[in-house]
Amino acid sequence: MTEADFLTATRTFYDAIAEDYADLFRTELAKPLDRAVFAGFAELVGAGGRVADLGCGPGRVTAHLASLGLSVFGLDLSESMLTIARRENPELRFERGSMLDLDLPDGSLAGAVSWYSSIHTPVDELPSLFTEFRRVLAPGGHLLIAFQIGDRPRRHDRPFGHEVVLDFQRRQPDQISELLQTAGLAPVMRMVREPAWNETTQQASLIARKPA
Repeated sequence: MTEADFLTATRTFYDAIAEDYADLFRTELAKPLDRAVFAGFAELVGAGGRVADLGCGPGRVTAHLASLGLSVFGLDLSESMLTIARRENPELRFERGSMLDLDLPDGSLAGAVSWYSSIHTPVDELPSLFTEFRRVLAPGGHLLIAFQIGDRPRRHDRPFGHEVVLDFQRRQPDQISELLQTAGLAPVMRMVREPAWNETTQQASLIARKPA
């Protein structure tokens, strides 16, 4: 699958399911350990720090980061997801774009978040993705990334009755940590938690830092 193919497949999938997805995950941020990770990330970035929520979906994480005192905007491939994000958070900025080609100057962000948004990127594209994250971070800036743990993808075929299909990649924390370090991002924090609510596998969140 070429880069254009996987981006198109991801955008088509989320355009189709956006409203159903937003309803299903409306209370997703009620998980206390995830909120603790966001709080720690926000403190590392510092009050007022400029942050991009990359792959923001319906904007719930973007809004939560804003409530923690960060100057945050959201970016997503799916216009349908962005419609929901703008509707529910009219005070925040949301833009359409690709994480692999960010329209941002070098070193312009104090922080970046990829909350379960790298899971549709093929493994051979991850080095380019993480290099792009490093590029837009200022020296000393922090990246927060989260993903499901596993060795095989989970295929979602016709979710909510929509005629779309997409693979959700599962990764290993050691694999992602090594790729981040190769991209020039130093490890700061790693959390692995057990499945909660509707989850079926362990979940990982990592914080890495661009050296000053």
